[in-house]
Amino acid sequence: MRIKAGFQITYDCPAPTPMLLMLNVHPDRQGHLEAPDTIRIDRDVRLSSYVDAFGNLCSRVVLPQGCSVIAADFIAHDSGAPDPVLLNAPASRIEDLPDDVIVFLLGSRYCETDTLSDLAWSLFGNIPPGWALVQAIVDYTHDRIAFGYAHARATKSAWQANEEQRGVCRDYANLAITLCRCMNIPARYCTGYLGDIGIAPVDAPMDFSAWFEAYLDGGWRTFDARHNTPRIGRILMARGRDATDAAITTAFGPALLQGFVVKTDEL
Repeated sequence: MRIKAGFQITYDCPAPTPMLLMLNVHPDRQGHLEAPDTIRIDRDVRLSSYVDAFGNLCSRVVLPQGCSVIAADFIAHDSGAPDPVLLNAPASRIEDLPDDVIVFLLGSRYCETDTLSDLAWSLFGNIPPGWALVQAIVDYTHDRIAFGYAHARATKSAWQANEEQRGVCRDYANLAITLCRCMNIPARYCTGYLGDIGIAPVDAPMDFSAWFEAYLDGGWRTFDARHNTPRIGRILMARGRDATDAAITTAFGPALLQGFVVKTDEL
């Protein structure tokens, strides 16, 4: 399967503003691209790149005063298969986890494991650790939160999403991640492209999506608490402990979002 994807984001800056971008396809998926997903900016600026501690490809730029359009487009190859479902995948004992996985058991900016631990154990303490436990957490999160773009808030944490019972895809991911960690299952946040491939078209503007991965049976497995069904054609951009580590843009100063278009289409 070939997928044509890309974005166009417009910012209006009242003064030169440094920005951090995570808008490239993740290095794990770069080999699936027909050509590099080069970021373009319609201003005379210098863009530099580096790979962060979570393996994400990041770019640094100073946007000048006024409007700047950031864009990229590419064609990616995909297997066309839905997310794998491994019903018998067991959880690992904490003492057997690889060193680089341990960090995904800890609390983080949006994932307050200490606050939600009692709730998690009361809800899921009788479920054997493994795929069924993670799926129970996904089911709870999917049913607990009502989706709506009007409910988006950059400061919303997993505990707040659980209390308010509304949010966007990042809130579903952060809550499910937190509950997994409370139950001693490592979980990490993911963001990227997810189009309407294999499902009925959705009458809503395309957006980047957030999902998560849980560490089961010695590997990272994909789960999606917002959609709660295996999907086709995910194109990963970034991973991290929570939404902080995988923010698509971070402005170090005032920057007004003036336009936001994301496209993901099967060719």
